[in-house]
Amino acid sequence: MSIYIHIPFCKSICSYCDFCKFYYNSNWVDNYLDSLEKEIKLNYNGEIINTIYIGGGTPTCLNLNQLEKLLKLTNLFNKKIAEFTVETNVDLSLDKIKLLKKYGVNRISVGIQTVNTKYLKFLNRYHTKEDIVNLINLLKQYKFNINVDLMYGFPNQTIKDLEIDLDFILSLDVVHISTYSLIIEPHTKLYIDNISSIDDDLDYKMYKLIKKKLNKYHHYEISNFAKKNYESKHNLTYWNNLNYYGFGIGASGYINDIRYTNTKSYSNYINGNFVFESQKLSKKETIENEFILGLRKLEGINVLSFQKKYDVNLLNMLIIKQLLEEKQLLLKNNWIKINPKYIYVSNSILVNFIDLNF
Repeated sequence: MSIYIHIPFCKSICSYCDFCKFYYNSNWVDNYLDSLEKEIKLNYNGEIINTIYIGGGTPTCLNLNQLEKLLKLTNLFNKKIAEFTVETNVDLSLDKIKLLKKYGVNRISVGIQTVNTKYLKFLNRYHTKEDIVNLINLLKQYKFNINVDLMYGFPNQTIKDLEIDLDFILSLDVVHISTYSLIIEPHTKLYIDNISSIDDDLDYKMYKLIKKKLNKYHHYEISNFAKKNYESKHNLTYWNNLNYYGFGIGASGYINDIRYTNTKSYSNYINGNFVFESQKLSKKETIENEFILGLRKLEGINVLSFQKKYDVNLLNMLIIKQLLEEKQLLLKNNWIKINPKYIYVSNSILVNFIDLNF
């Protein structure tokens, strides 16, 4: 079983949400952590927890006492931890690194995003290459597994800009790299400011460059690359359509065939109204999710495991037969996967698994 804990606070005002304002009021943060404890005690049922992921926001933007208060909450779980990840920005201090280590964190995800000063300013971040190198070396010294996030597709970004970012990240020699194309969401500051996404042709060229540059890593999921045996165990919980808890504002979870999403309202959450919506999934909906999540993995879905889990033979399904015939899907050694030629446009394949007929 896995657990995701959402810490929405961040100390830099960005374009994606408005929770940054809460960071500057310590009482609001403390009240949030108190409510988080109440939610966990109310809803956690004592299962053995193998992976924990604390993300945001930026969990490590909390002060030392608040961060310890957060980490102590993980003592409420019955733990047998294989992977415990915490997200951070580049300004992580030595005191906080030691605290994370004390509470069993063994994996750090660093939001580098870019080393281009123009795009860092765009993201309201101001770290330098030297800052990044110093942090990565320190995290290696304390024997953390390290993921770094790379963002691309900034307005007016060039292929050369991206190549510089990739070369720098490769020089860090970390075990895991996650890559994300910038998406301009409605109602965000970027959208309101009329910032446009890059065109699809350039985005595709950038994706191909990423795959080429990171060819010594295992490209195991559409956006993720890892050295051997360092794939994210926690994220594989999602992609394998397994159960997990989500705690905190806006967090989502999947427990006993129920998918739920928590409220995004701070006041509702503080008042104990944690869940915004929940849905009991039918077998049909569960299978649809299995396709949509499982085919994000480059290895795809195992035919035999699928039949054992759902009593459904994939090879008898008309849509599978059709996509195999069109070579959009491939079958090899009892695994069905998206043809690598179509990974970039995988959504056009995944939509075929919405509203299936059996």
